[in-house]
Amino acid sequence: MPDLLEVRTEPRLNPRQEAAAGVRHRSRFRKRFARSVRGLIGIVTLAAVWEIAPRIGAVDPHFIPPLSDVLKAWWHLAQSGELWTDVRTSLVRSGVGFGLAVVLAIPIGAAVAWYPVLRDLLTPVLEIFRNTAALALLPVFVLILGIGETSKIAIVLFACFFPILLSTISGVASVDPQLLRTARVLGLSPVATFRKIVFPAAVPTIFTGIRISGAAAILVLLAAEMIGATAGLGYLINYSQMNFLIPQMYAGIVTTSALGLAINYSLVGIERHFSRWRA
Repeated sequence: MPDLLEVRTEPRLNPRQEAAAGVRHRSRFRKRFARSVRGLIGIVTLAAVWEIAPRIGAVDPHFIPPLSDVLKAWWHLAQSGELWTDVRTSLVRSGVGFGLAVVLAIPIGAAVAWYPVLRDLLTPVLEIFRNTAALALLPVFVLILGIGETSKIAIVLFACFFPILLSTISGVASVDPQLLRTARVLGLSPVATFRKIVFPAAVPTIFTGIRISGAAAILVLLAAEMIGATAGLGYLINYSQMNFLIPQMYAGIVTTSALGLAINYSLVGIERHFSRWRA
């Protein structure tokens, strides 16, 4: 099995030499298909281990039940409608908090990066808040905003805001100066320069923060729902654990993982749409 060093340092012909020699590469579709098959094998292996290990006594089936039992519990929750109620509740809370973070953090981060004096002034303060754990502030949000929906949305907003903000600052501030000089030579206004040059160049870095925040939105919300909620995936997991409904608890965890994967791949697709110029 080749390692990364071998793959990246393998001697290759340049495009003109390949064309002259009539070299044919595997199509992009075949490469993606092969990569997908390998990933599927890994998932199937994990599922098999999860199913077999409790049945042969490798792990305690009371604490880690077979995968089939978890899927049965998941199907029961789905048929009863309880699962979809919890999923919808969690999605609304995390979606509102995440959306507010994106709407607020990107323009604020762009403004901070656009003016170096403002960036130097605010960066230390932003670093303090960035390194303050969102869950550590949960009691503060509950104390000020109450135990209802507002505090849960606020904690998600706080957790998502700073990764997007700092990645936006980094992306805008690190744009190639040669591009900015070209824009000035062409007579572009500051607004046109930002819209046509700076923002497209900063999109990959901005989306790094957005993807981090997408995962943080679910993670922080689950913890908040475990503390004070009557619905949501965090509540479902915590309620199942407290009542020793272990297969149901794992069903909630699996749903959370699937939801996180869906959000991540959705954000990757959006990033590719906005970064088509790099292709």
